[in-house]
Amino acid sequence: MGKYLLALGGGVVIIIAISVFPHIRLVGAQTQHSTAMFDSSGKMKLPTGYRKWIFVGAPLTPKALNNGKATFPEYHHVYIEQKNVDEYLKTGSFPEGTVIVKELTLVLNPTFPDGSRTAPSGRGYFNGELNGIDVAVKDSKRFSKSNGWGYFTFGHHPLPYAQTAAESPVSECAGCHITNVAKTDMTYIQFYPLLRDKDKIKKITGEFY
Repeated sequence: MGKYLLALGGGVVIIIAISVFPHIRLVGAQTQHSTAMFDSSGKMKLPTGYRKWIFVGAPLTPKALNNGKATFPEYHHVYIEQKNVDEYLKTGSFPEGTVIVKELTLVLNPTFPDGSRTAPSGRGYFNGELNGIDVAVKDSKRFSKSNGWGYFTFGHHPLPYAQTAAESPVSECAGCHITNVAKTDMTYIQFYPLLRDKDKIKKITGEFY
């Protein structure tokens, strides 16, 4: 009984404190949970379950249109957790802890010099074999030298991918983002219709999704 009263009393104190001092927030509520996991050496662990996240777009850079040397061959399937997409749609920026996964696939059996092929729907590009994964993580403290985002490559090759990856040098990834998309939270929003056209979509349909 004494323990019950003690627990109840503590709860009352918290309620009163929040009522009297509304600017106070519990520490737990301030913590932004991130799916990014790192080992003791600072390497990032390969994310799991990301194909269940929100699919925001699939830019395409065919090898055949880049002298056979596309930097990210070839489709870029981009996934972001819904809670972080929701925050971006509301505020125009991603919260701390956001993880963006870019999984690559090759184009399917190209038959023309430009890397395209024909299908019942017409000539074009179609998804082939999985071919690698890159990950971006927003953490302003950990990645203060690269404008708050860290970039990791788990290989540009078929499965299986590497299980861990060291942060890529600024010259390889972050530098390009800083130069080209620093004003859009280090993200190529222009390639993702759901994010790029969020205000237009909301105005027309009354909702973001």
